Parts: sequence; structure tokens; C-alpha cells
Amino acid sequence: MKKKLMFGVLVKNYDEAIDFYTNKLGFVVAEDNAMGDDRWVTLTLPGNEGCVVALHEARTNEDQALLGKQGGSYPYFALETHDCLGDYKRMKKLGVKFHGEPEVRPYGTGVLLEDLCGNKIFMNQEPDA
Repeated sequence: MKKKLMFGVLVKNYDEAIDFYTNKLGFVVAEDNAMGDDRWVTLTLPGNEGCVVALHEARTNEDQALLGKQGGSYPYFALETHDCLGDYKRMKKLGVKFHGEPEVRPYGTGVLLEDLCGNKIFMNQEPDA
């Protein structure tokens, strides 16, 4: 049985979030299905169907209060890249908000960015072996 990791991200608007994650961060839509007055939207990175992000539109006051704060002061999740500097430059041109520039650390070259709501995402390139 093939297993998947799935986690949810609260968003203000499905279509804006889909546009941001696909056109700026490089995700692809795995599912986008109507469910009554709601939608079931999942995204994944190309070639990585083992982990999906489920988008959830924040409708209640409680959910709206969590927009951009889902990871607290830490990154909510991380993305692996094979070209951190190249992806940083491409995304920056597209208007993605970054916290500084990529830095080389023992665990790789990484940089912190934000999604549309302000959730922090860490992008990292593993060091060459």
C-alpha cells in the first residue's frame, strides 16, 4: 500500500493560493474538486506525489485568525530544491517575499520565504556529497 503525507494550509482564497503555489513556487494541482459550497484542492511538487498540500479556505473567525501563523515563529514547512540560488532569483522576480538571501549552512543552502498569507516556508538545497 502506497502511503502519502498530507498536510493542510489555510488560505484566504483558493484561486489566489493556487496561482501563487503553482506559478511562483512551482507546485502542480493534484486535485481540484467541488464539494458542495467548498472545494477539495491538493497540490504537490512535480515528481513528488508522496507529499501533498491540501488547501483550506479560512471561513471561520478562528481559521482567519490563524492565517499566516500556522507554524508560529518557525517555518510551516520546507521545500527541497536542486538550485536554491536560481529558484530564489526566479521567485524574487515573481514577487515572492523572502527573509534575506540564500545562505550556505552545514545542512545546505537555504532561504526563508513567505506564502500569500505570511506562512513561513524554508527552501533548501542539500550540500553536494
